[in-house]
Amino acid sequence: MWIDPPDAMRLGDIAKRLAAVVRKYDTSRPVTAGLAGVAMSNQTAYPAALDIAGYNYTESMYDSDHKKYPDRVIFGSENRHDMSAWKAVRDKEFIFGQFLWTGIDYLGESGRWPSRGFYSGLMDFGGFIKPRGYFRQSLWSDKPMAYLGTYSTPGKGSASQMKDVWSQLEAENSSNYVERTPSVDAWSVWNYQDGQMIRVVCYTNAQQAKLLLNDKEVGAAQNYNDETGIIYWDIPYQSGALRVIGMDVTGKEISSYEIRSSQRPQALKIISEEKTVNKDGIAQIVVQVVDEKGVPVMLSDNEVTCRIIGNARLLGLEAGNNSDMTDYTDNVHRVFHGRILAILKPTGQQGDEVRVRFTSPWLQPVETTLRIN
Repeated sequence: MWIDPPDAMRLGDIAKRLAAVVRKYDTSRPVTAGLAGVAMSNQTAYPAALDIAGYNYTESMYDSDHKKYPDRVIFGSENRHDMSAWKAVRDKEFIFGQFLWTGIDYLGESGRWPSRGFYSGLMDFGGFIKPRGYFRQSLWSDKPMAYLGTYSTPGKGSASQMKDVWSQLEAENSSNYVERTPSVDAWSVWNYQDGQMIRVVCYTNAQQAKLLLNDKEVGAAQNYNDETGIIYWDIPYQSGALRVIGMDVTGKEISSYEIRSSQRPQALKIISEEKTVNKDGIAQIVVQVVDEKGVPVMLSDNEVTCRIIGNARLLGLEAGNNSDMTDYTDNVHRVFHGRILAILKPTGQQGDEVRVRFTSPWLQPVETTLRIN
């Protein structure tokens, strides 16, 4: 049975009514909405009902619509992480900003199994900053910064680094994937086979950067690449300390970032915690797998058990691995890039102390004590 589609012109009438309700109860802020279909919406009164028009994934219409509607205030209400989408904001005075899909990874809208969520965020499920979060920071931060990430130097047919959900969902044939621009998803890992060619990428807002390995220059100074936003070098792997130095136009160091080769996992180490917690709040503890020298073991996926002694309960463990289908409310979970977050809820009274202990087979355990306020 054929059902006639609704009249698109109703968009304008509905938008006017909704905007009137918003303005009735909140006169302090402008009214906006994301135009999921800009071309169609332009044929209706929908955009005119808004104070600010949000454009979803239609950077290609910025120039033409600004010319046609010069008084329209436009921003990117939903955008991909592409450099081109960012430059459309940066280089056009009439576009004041953008929102990315998405800021943080979230459960749902998952891809092929095993996948529990949408993972294109700048932060992972545990709120840890991902490599692309540092890349984004390099684009908009005024504070000098630098970040180093690595992966095997890509060649035709290599899809090993295509970790981003956007790439996975949109690639027609991942087995023929060819890297066109350096990855924004490169983790700070420096553990490979001796002599293996490694692509080292730097996300920085410095005008130039150079690369040092064990205090010896292995990557000559390069100027910031405005096409990709990424400086990179392909070098043979050698263990040790890899350091990038960000410099201004005069060659003066303004930022740096260092990663180190790790040995075998040796111990669990608490790297972030709250020693006190409100009885109505929550406490977060971050644990990292380290080697005998305290260097983070980024390749570790050790299984960690969290035990609580005292008046508190474990709300969950989160390591940020999208392909880990473990029940996150369980007290046993695998780390991801050697790290895991524990979230606890006090159940006792003010003054109570709670011991929290983390263990893992073959690793030195670690524990801490929380006091309930």
